[in-house]
Amino acid sequence: MLIRLLLIPALLLLGACQGIQTERDYDSSRDFAAYRSWSWQEPALQYRPDDPRIKSDLTEQRIREALSAELDQRGLRPAQPGSSGNLTVQAWLIVEQRQDQVSTNYGGYWGGYWGGYWGGPMYTETRNVDYKVTTLQVDLFDGRDGKLVWRGSAEQIMRHSPPSPAEREQAIRTTVAAVLKEYPPQ
Repeated sequence: MLIRLLLIPALLLLGACQGIQTERDYDSSRDFAAYRSWSWQEPALQYRPDDPRIKSDLTEQRIREALSAELDQRGLRPAQPGSSGNLTVQAWLIVEQRQDQVSTNYGGYWGGYWGGYWGGPMYTETRNVDYKVTTLQVDLFDGRDGKLVWRGSAEQIMRHSPPSPAEREQAIRTTVAAVLKEYPPQ
């Protein structure tokens, strides 16, 4: 019984450690098995905000390569040059500034080993914490009618220390894999 009680907080802690939050939506009336090829919908990668500190040809190249590899694993092949694929692909890289309030309680009364209580008054400190959240959104459009048929996105909090190029590439690959994990929908 004690082991079961200890297992619940451990599972909750592991669930809270998950860094990437994903969402997916799709048109359930579409036959996703009919989609065999894909091409880029230009611009292939769009940025929000349109900030030169975020925009990078290197980032775009990494996202294009990661998306191409993931689509290939799912049986979708790039369309022949000069032709449009069954699907057109477009990605968005969105960076948002967010703010949370964090409250910490200090002081208060405590029970002693031999009884009685001691301690000072309790007070609460509330402070604002600013952080950035990055969202990678992938949109798949039908190549014939141009309608959105599938959308996936992954959101995570950015680290404060700048990552190395190898860490950036790995993070992009991991994020794209998480976004496309449930494509095609079942």
